[in-house]
Amino acid sequence: MTHELLTIGRISVDIYPNDIGVDLEDVTSFGKYLGGSPSNVAVAAARHGRRTGVITRTGDDAFGKYLHRELHKFNVDDSFVSPVTEYPTAVTFCAIKPATDEFPLYFYGRFPTAPDLQIKAEELDLEAVREAGIFWSTVTGLCQEPSRSAHIAAHQARPRTGLKPGQFTILDLDYRPMFWASEAEARAEVAKILPHVTVAIGNDKECAVAVGEGTPDEQADRLLAAGVEIAVVKLGAEGVMAKTRTERVVSAPVPVETVNGLGAGDSFGGAFCHGLLSGWPLSEVLDYANASGAIVASRVSCADAMPTPDEVTSLLAERGRPIPGATLAASSTLAASSTLAASSTLAASSTLAEGAVR
Repeated sequence: MTHELLTIGRISVDIYPNDIGVDLEDVTSFGKYLGGSPSNVAVAAARHGRRTGVITRTGDDAFGKYLHRELHKFNVDDSFVSPVTEYPTAVTFCAIKPATDEFPLYFYGRFPTAPDLQIKAEELDLEAVREAGIFWSTVTGLCQEPSRSAHIAAHQARPRTGLKPGQFTILDLDYRPMFWASEAEARAEVAKILPHVTVAIGNDKECAVAVGEGTPDEQADRLLAAGVEIAVVKLGAEGVMAKTRTERVVSAPVPVETVNGLGAGDSFGGAFCHGLLSGWPLSEVLDYANASGAIVASRVSCADAMPTPDEVTSLLAERGRPIPGATLAASSTLAASSTLAASSTLAASSTLAEGAVR
């Protein structure tokens, strides 16, 4: 199987409260979901019809079996997901307090390490990594060995110069301070990966860790100077900017009533991959990804909340935004109509000519 999107890194069981707006100690019941950013991105892209897979590790336990079952449910290939006997599957609790814009995460089973940080370089299917349309990794996967070496080996097997047209290598700059000794350590590890990356995605803080403080444009320019072809900087309430060496695009936010701010970035990522693979203009890719993220922000869960293409295009239409691919489809229809008209005119002319000869 050649994957259109192959991700590597974190997976967990997300335990989200059914009681909204209260502190974790006051929650009386919870729901259980698949979680972990790279895994969520694979789920999100699968919802858009893409062939996706994830390289990760679970514990050899009931929660590990649950995650396999969920990946199957979402049509994500789990061929590269295997158990680690020494460590339990990681679990993440969250309090959901939309009124105060608070969504604190509590990680269990990740310290001193977690199964998904035990991915080893020698276990990788490097051919699958090389052939994937998009290979997606995260900064979190660089925080600890042996995962760090596995990520480096995967990227070295997929150099920029070896990519085919339409292939992309994406680094999610998801810096999480609890997994690192310092920002400087994270920046040093990111520097090892950037030479292999064609797309980098992060908010202002994550970009600052990767390439230093500055305005969004300055950070994007530094990413481009490092060889990245598309630098995506999330601007919070101002939307998101994407910059190439020849183009700068800003997509305004898609306002929704936020229920849970977690998972929106993963939905954005999966939809962004779908747009890149579809060959849409960068402005349409951003609008589509923005709308996808907004939909998940308006729902409780992450993986289960990932939208379908119809849901995304409906929201874009409702907000008066262009529908990706619509211009191309209209042009194709117009071209087909013109061809048909020309053919009809030619046929009529031929008939008329035949009549004149007779």
